Amino acid sequence: MSAFLLYWAAALALLCFTLGLACAAIRLLRGPSAEDRILALDTMYINGMLILLVLGLRFEAGLYFDVALLIALFGFVGSAALAKFLLRGEVIEP
Repeated sequence: MSAFLLYWAAALALLCFTLGLACAAIRLLRGPSAEDRILALDTMYINGMLILLVLGLRFEAGLYFDVALLIALFGFVGSAALAKFLLRGEVIEP
């Protein structure tokens, strides 16, 4: 019973995260301002990371967790750099 429940819960979670990823991709392409596009990019990497985590639970493979950790790390650094660029116009200060 618990394997059956885990299977359907993972399928529903994958569906929800994929829909969120699609909505964020639309906002990334349409977004009226740069701030909207950066928030959409943040949402996309978070949804991608969550999809990998659900797949790691479903297939019981540790590699998915390592890749999700890398996505989280690079996504955070990228969004911090983009936010700094929007605020000051430069990423690396002289």
